[in-house]
Amino acid sequence: MNNSGKNKIVVVGAGNVGEAIAYTLMVRKQATDVVMVDLNEARAKGAALDVFHGAGFHCPVRVKQGGYEECADADIIIVTAGIARKPGQTRLELAKTNVSIIKSVTESIMEYAKNPLIIVVSNPADILTMEVQRVSGLPAERVIGSGTSLDTARFRCNICEPLGADVEDIQAYILGEHGDSQVPVWSSAVIAGLPLDEYLRQTGKELDRAEISEHTKTGGAEVIGLKGATFYGVAMAVSAIVENILRDSGAVLPVAHVLDDSFDNWSGIAFSLPCRIGGTGIQGVLKVPMNEEEKAAMDNSAKILKDFWAQVKE
Repeated sequence: MNNSGKNKIVVVGAGNVGEAIAYTLMVRKQATDVVMVDLNEARAKGAALDVFHGAGFHCPVRVKQGGYEECADADIIIVTAGIARKPGQTRLELAKTNVSIIKSVTESIMEYAKNPLIIVVSNPADILTMEVQRVSGLPAERVIGSGTSLDTARFRCNICEPLGADVEDIQAYILGEHGDSQVPVWSSAVIAGLPLDEYLRQTGKELDRAEISEHTKTGGAEVIGLKGATFYGVAMAVSAIVENILRDSGAVLPVAHVLDDSFDNWSGIAFSLPCRIGGTGIQGVLKVPMNEEEKAAMDNSAKILKDFWAQVKE
């Protein structure tokens, strides 16, 4: 990343998610310049002005509407463009429409940007991460899908609530697809440094793991059904990715990128695994211990994504 003390972030897509991300970047003081790009220039300008006016109470962040030429010197480009998921619609069902949108967006970005670092948020995020990497030709580590970062946050919240525990004490991952075949990795879950089973034994607490897993998987659909869209949670998830890129922290987050041949039958797809995040993007992937049932679920998740990706490419 640059050493000038200035950070420019371009957000492509000025809908609810893009606007929430821009607001979060401003509130968390993660950028000195935020540019909102959208085909609907009036919407992008209105969103940028609204966030910028708030900066007057908080910090000197410049927020404006602009075009794809702003990508030329951006530190990070965040892609939120696409059609929103409707109630009852799976993320994979969105792909047929959103892949064509994201192809055009990526071509426009690459017209101006040289070796950009792109975060893909648009759904279905895994499929669209693959499309951005394919069209851009960028190294896989520089195209990061938000993946199961939000699902993991939901998972940890759903675990902490019945236990009366602090969510920051919980380390547990949702991995695989950001969608219906996601995999809750219970076998390596840790609370306050203790394996989950040991924590439950010492505290006398109980967890309905099946109910928590299902509630986590359907959490996004629940919010959409209640209020029509999700955007605050994903904005915080993206903010965490941005923060660790800009700080070059090496922090571990469950995000997606196109996996290489070393991942065997998971190769060739954007799949969420615990990844070290730094200034150049994804700097490494960690292997989380899993039991045989979890490994089989991960293989199934990979197969679902591969089969659908094959249909998309056709």
